[in-house]
Amino acid sequence: MFHDYLKNLDRIEFTVTMACTGRCKHCSEGDHINCAGHIDAGVAVDAIRKICKHFRIKSLMTFGGEPLLYPDVVYAIHSAAREMNISDRQLITNGYFSRSEEKISEVARELKACGVNDLLLSVDAFHQETIPLETVLFFAECVVKEGIPIELSPAWLVNRDDDNPYNVRTIEILKKFEHLNISTGRGNVIFPEGNALKYLSEFFDGDNMVSSPYKEDPKNIRAVSFSPNGDVDMMNGNVYETDIIELLSNYKGTFM
Repeated sequence: MFHDYLKNLDRIEFTVTMACTGRCKHCSEGDHINCAGHIDAGVAVDAIRKICKHFRIKSLMTFGGEPLLYPDVVYAIHSAAREMNISDRQLITNGYFSRSEEKISEVARELKACGVNDLLLSVDAFHQETIPLETVLFFAECVVKEGIPIELSPAWLVNRDDDNPYNVRTIEILKKFEHLNISTGRGNVIFPEGNALKYLSEFFDGDNMVSSPYKEDPKNIRAVSFSPNGDVDMMNGNVYETDIIELLSNYKGTFM
């Protein structure tokens, strides 16, 4: 039924929305202008259930844009992932989706209730140029209070140890979270696409050019990735128009 190219598929990813509360100069997706809208929760849930009937899915991730601009969609996706016994249910967020402390506290409670068990919080010099640190700190406090595993996930320029002004500022920002005893993950090294190429080109050269870590090998698909408009990466189709199992069944390899 499925090509051997899908034999290692064990992950589902949803870009919930491309709308974002940040205007980060390192963003590989660009300026996020006119990016309203989100993936349909019902379609996403249906796809999760169907995929899990055919593949042993170990992890699911929601991200954006800023996914918590549409928290109900995030809740629905993660509830379905828990229902289908997906063990690693991950959310990537910049932590800034509301200024209301009541709303922020409510979202943290619902994230716990729907089964998110791995939250990556994007904080660094780039996010904090346009996103208020105090609001993100309050969100982090709420997440810790709810007992959701959380990790800081900064973006590094050139590499983690490079002594450029952005990395220095990122280290200063990370220290603001020390009282919460939140660990800092490896984060990611910025690659030259979108805004990063536009605003940070002076930091990229032949010796430190980092390629995107998100590209799939067309002969070894490990993740099914959904865009907000329903497009399914590498599958040459849209889940709003074609059943996800049909898309997967028709996959014979996408070659550049």
